[in-house]
Amino acid sequence: MPHLTVHALDTDLTGREPALIAALTDAVAGVYGEWARPHAHVLLVGVPAGRWGIGGVPAPGPAPAVTFGIRADALTRPDTPDILARLAAAVTDATAGVLGDHHRPGITVDFTGREPAHSATGGRLTT
Repeated sequence: MPHLTVHALDTDLTGREPALIAALTDAVAGVYGEWARPHAHVLLVGVPAGRWGIGGVPAPGPAPAVTFGIRADALTRPDTPDILARLAAAVTDATAGVLGDHHRPGITVDFTGREPAHSATGGRLTT
């Protein structure tokens, strides 16, 4: 199940939340296929101005940061480099398309792998 958490300035997100959620879900489905659409979880975290620092000082306009959580075994497949490259491009395109192309050069996508049974939903370990 892909889980995307996007950290961006509140001012960048406000009013664009539905469009960004839809665009990121479309990006996931575009790479994995339609089967992934109902399983894509998107969490948007708005950061107030002055609460995001780079280099020891508040950043005036940081680019969004995306953490993309997937099953760890998806990171060890032979086609992993191709899939991650396609996901990185699609997620960056979706984010820049909604929040502004001026962010594109700085948008980060961090892929994190979840081991089976290392998370729970509804009180039950997921596999």
